[in-house]
Amino acid sequence: MLRIRTSLGSAAALRPAAASQPCVRLSSGPQQEHRNFYEFRTYSIQPHLNAAFLKLTHEKIHLRTAHSQLIGYWSVEYGGLNKVFHIWKYDSYSQRAAVRAALSQDPSWLKDYISVAIPMLQSQDNEVTYLAPWSHLQSPPQMGGVFELASFLMRPGGPAVWGDAFQAAVTSHDAPGYGKLLGAFHSECGLLNRVHALWWFESADQRAEVRHKAHTDARVVSAVRSCVGHLSSQENKLMFPCSFSPMK
Repeated sequence: MLRIRTSLGSAAALRPAAASQPCVRLSSGPQQEHRNFYEFRTYSIQPHLNAAFLKLTHEKIHLRTAHSQLIGYWSVEYGGLNKVFHIWKYDSYSQRAAVRAALSQDPSWLKDYISVAIPMLQSQDNEVTYLAPWSHLQSPPQMGGVFELASFLMRPGGPAVWGDAFQAAVTSHDAPGYGKLLGAFHSECGLLNRVHALWWFESADQRAEVRHKAHTDARVVSAVRSCVGHLSSQENKLMFPCSFSPMK
């Protein structure tokens, strides 16, 4: 956090800070209280190898989860084709570095999975995120259903500018009769000023009904209108959990 002490001249600047001197704190939002972070990974798979990639990952994912915690692994159904999205939790950057180092020396991982899976991929992308200070990672209320990752690119300025409005807009949808918010995240490495909301719905049809309902809910409309001025762009994808996904 940057601290700027005001002064009236060079002599004042040389004197020790007095209790009466104002101190300005500049911060883009609430400070992170812990080191835990979540790595978002998205892989694009060669279309004719999508089924083979999912089968291989199902058979060999235990080689990867032996090293760190997998939160969830999904196949994208709407909002992208032949893609998988997965979330990994780490206690710190040093823990992630240790995991990557261990994987690079794991002969089973390299031979049985990496050497086979990498040629199946067209691209890989990752992003480091933190849970929003007001959000907690939750489990779906029941097995099955459809998951939505809604991603919002906010205007520069950080949560100090748009944090309260974004929280109000997201939580207005997290109510009885709507979807279930599983977690709200903000980016730390990757595209900055991006926030994500991970939702669960009973089905894609139930999500469609909820969307129509929101358009006539004055409470939701008001919260969204207060936030939209801070928004640069948004995108989403609907996903189904893979059979080996812990969150499903």
